[in-house]
Amino acid sequence: RKNTKRVPSFRKLLRTSQIKLDNKLKNKQYKQKSAAKKYRKEQKKLREAVRDAISRKPFPLEESKKKQVAKKWEEKEEEDALPLDMMDEDDLKLMEDLAQKASFLTRDLSSNEPVHVKKRKHESVIEKYEKVPRRLQTEPEKELIHLLPIKDKSGIIPQAVEKPVVNVAHDEEEDTENMEEAEDFNEEPLPVLTPEEMAAQRRQKLQERKVHIAALASAILSEPDSNMKKLKELRAMLMEQDPNVAVIVRKLVMVSLMEIFKDIAPSYKIRPLTEAEKATKVKKETQKLREFEEGLVSQYKFYLENLEQTIKDWKQRKLKKSNVISLKAYKGLAEVAVKCLCELLVALPHFNFHNNIIVLIVPLMNDTSKMISELCVEAVKKLFKQDKLGYASLGVVKVISGLVRGRNYDVRPEVLKVFLHLRIKEVELQKDSEDIAPKKKFMTYKEKRKNLSRMQRKWKKAEEKLERELLEAEASESKEKKLKLHTETLNIVFVTYFRILKKAQKSPLLPAVLEGLAKFAHLINVEFFDDLLIVLHSLITSGDLSYRESLHCILSAFHILSGQGDVLNIDPMKFYTHLYKTLFSLHAGGSNEDIGIVLQCLDVMFAKRRKQVSQQRALAFLKRLSILALHVLPNSSVGILATNRVFMQTFPRMDLLLDNESQGSGVYLPELDEPEHCNAQNTALWELHLLQRHYHPTVQKFASHLIAGAPTEGSGALPLDLSQRSATELFETYCMKGMTFNPPVASVTPRRKDTFSQMDSFVDEELNKQLQQHISETVAHKHLDFAKHLKESSLA
Repeated sequence: RKNTKRVPSFRKLLRTSQIKLDNKLKNKQYKQKSAAKKYRKEQKKLREAVRDAISRKPFPLEESKKKQVAKKWEEKEEEDALPLDMMDEDDLKLMEDLAQKASFLTRDLSSNEPVHVKKRKHESVIEKYEKVPRRLQTEPEKELIHLLPIKDKSGIIPQAVEKPVVNVAHDEEEDTENMEEAEDFNEEPLPVLTPEEMAAQRRQKLQERKVHIAALASAILSEPDSNMKKLKELRAMLMEQDPNVAVIVRKLVMVSLMEIFKDIAPSYKIRPLTEAEKATKVKKETQKLREFEEGLVSQYKFYLENLEQTIKDWKQRKLKKSNVISLKAYKGLAEVAVKCLCELLVALPHFNFHNNIIVLIVPLMNDTSKMISELCVEAVKKLFKQDKLGYASLGVVKVISGLVRGRNYDVRPEVLKVFLHLRIKEVELQKDSEDIAPKKKFMTYKEKRKNLSRMQRKWKKAEEKLERELLEAEASESKEKKLKLHTETLNIVFVTYFRILKKAQKSPLLPAVLEGLAKFAHLINVEFFDDLLIVLHSLITSGDLSYRESLHCILSAFHILSGQGDVLNIDPMKFYTHLYKTLFSLHAGGSNEDIGIVLQCLDVMFAKRRKQVSQQRALAFLKRLSILALHVLPNSSVGILATNRVFMQTFPRMDLLLDNESQGSGVYLPELDEPEHCNAQNTALWELHLLQRHYHPTVQKFASHLIAGAPTEGSGALPLDLSQRSATELFETYCMKGMTFNPPVASVTPRRKDTFSQMDSFVDEELNKQLQQHISETVAHKHLDFAKHLKESSLA
């Protein structure tokens, strides 16, 4: 029976799965590949054999070996041979029969191999490979594409079509021809362009790139959901390879992408989908939104990686082999990349990869490049100021603390000064009015059933649902969560400050630490107050600090004592004495800026601790500040006189210094550094009379006001714009940093456009004056002559 293949039925073809067909196709292809591979190997072996045969001639079998074998055999035969007369007739006949066979003569009887082994073993290489069966290159089996079968009267007829085979050899020939044509084309010399033509060509290319960037950006902004491919295309332009326009195009693309992401990024963080969410079926709109969010996050990530790589390449002074940008141009690219990162840090604190941006920006605050450092510092300050909840601030503070510790406190002071811009108010344990106010209660089901009808219950349900939605929409973050974040942030800040105070007291970071302690000292735990005050006093007495740093120490100490430190029984007399002793270090030169800190210290030391300050101490400070007002710039004089006004209004009997008569025994000792024992009550504020003649009008007003006893109303009272401002505000208002005088000086004479016209008018005025004078003198002489004549005529 013939083993013919049965034609598959229509039902069987329908039952055949696509996977099975694919597997069959793969098996078929694999067999074809293995057969072709085997054929190639055989051909390769044959070529190698022919090459070896050509290189060396085939040599005959070794005669010496034959002779040695024959000799040994003869000797053995001689030894083992028996005389013919001793052999049987049968054995002799057998030997004669064997001798007639040719193979018997040439065979080595000592071996147990078959007869033809030696012959095969010593065949030449060519003969060996000649006996290998050759296979002609057959055409590859044609692959069939099975179609739907046709049903006829005779039965089901399967249908199939040959799959078209691509002629690889023909395509390779075409490619080689194209390559040769391209090489011939490249061999043609390019035309030499003049500098003007090169500049025009560059402008044209640049204009084309700008138009392309603008078109892509506008398309993305108009429909971001359906234009993710264009966003990818725009991001690919960050790898511009044309050396003439590469730098400018990359900068433009960086800035364009930054603005696009700021515009199209949602106001929430996009989280990756779980496997269960991916498997569930959703609406088309939801699926489209998911694809948009996924594409946006991936493109944003690639964009940030490009910016990071640009900065790293510039920092490491490393250029890629395929790069078309010089090392000098990389600095400009890195600056633009840093600007983009700073903008994204401030604009998208809620979006993905914000912590990654923080990790990139914070180390650049300590960069050697002043421009990049200032950009990053300003960005972090803006982030602190606008961060209401505290998530972003906590992340930045953690990275800064790690940077300071990792660099062994060898960082720029500006890195620590950004802590001063944290939006952390005074921590109050009392609840806010919003938390104390009773929350609105909704009616229970029983109350509705009892008090309302069916229709009223229906309306009430809808109304409560609407109110709940409104409350959810207006709900802000809980105060407890905010307080927890602020507490954690301040703990990290104080740990950084205390480490520097303990380990790096001579570090340039100490002023920033003392300034930060002065701002946040009221939030420190009471348990650390004693130790901290001892450390601050030891720093002051060590003499290693500058004057401004010692002022920050004093300010920090009194901030500590004015907050939770009120309950502690600590006398800060040593801090009062140090400030009183060093007041005359201030003058109208470089130390004039330190007067702002002195005014803050005086406000905390006297105005906020009025009950703990004696009258002798207040009188001594009032007298010394009045003397100091004569030696400083006008804005400092105004601030000091404003502080003296607070002294006279806060403490009783300050008007003793406005009287010439001495009170009590003793003489005023201005050179004594102890405010309690300098007998300030026996002197007078004669400096106010000098300040009344000051060239600055505001100083004159304050001096006259203090001479009158600092009244709150009446003719000696100050105007409202001066009386309602603090001393620090007045010091900053009348500052002369911009070389401007406040209030401005009125001009005496109006300006003339033309100098010659001004001179002409002046000459005309002088001539008119002289002419009028001459006329008046002539008339006067005539009147005198006429009077004389009348007198003489009357006498006659």
